[in-house]
Amino acid sequence: MKPFLFAALTALGITLCACSAHSPSVPASPASPAPSSSAPVSPPSAAPQSPTAPATGAAPVQAAAAPGCLTRYLNIVATSTGATAGSSQATIVFKNLNNVACTLYGFPGVSQTDGLPVQDVGEPSAENLATARELVTLQPGGYAYATLQIADAGNFPAWACTPVSSQWLYVIPPNQGVPLPVSFASTACKGSAQQLTVTAVRPGTGS
Repeated sequence: MKPFLFAALTALGITLCACSAHSPSVPASPASPAPSSSAPVSPPSAAPQSPTAPATGAAPVQAAAAPGCLTRYLNIVATSTGATAGSSQATIVFKNLNNVACTLYGFPGVSQTDGLPVQDVGEPSAENLATARELVTLQPGGYAYATLQIADAGNFPAWACTPVSSQWLYVIPPNQGVPLPVSFASTACKGSAQQLTVTAVRPGTGS
């Protein structure tokens, strides 16, 4: 009986050892995170800005242009300056009669006139675009001028030009609406012929 009992106990002990060896281990409790000892970080403050130095080279203020010359403050004369092949020329002179400066810019309007009451004859002047516009300042008593070209009446067919005598020009200063009558004798075309061409106003020195 003893051998049998010893064998049984031995087997049992082995079994117990095997069970003990394979017992599941109990997982350890997770460690709680340690509280942070550092204080909250504040965002970096912006670096102080240096005050901007005032500009020392400010652009100079330009004086405003003088107002346009009104017709009532101008004296206008026309003087013949000779003839070329197929046309004649006249210089139209503008004088500032006012006691303040004024400006002329662009092309005057010119027409030949005839009869009583005075009426325009033919087409008014066309602009000579070979001359660019230029702002001309007339001081009190100052002058400016434009050149008028008058094509010969004989250059045009009869259906476009009936020659008539003209003793006056009507001259409208640039950017104005009121003409001034100017004594000037010429042969005008009554009809559709474009006989007159005028340049832009230019500075002058007197007449």
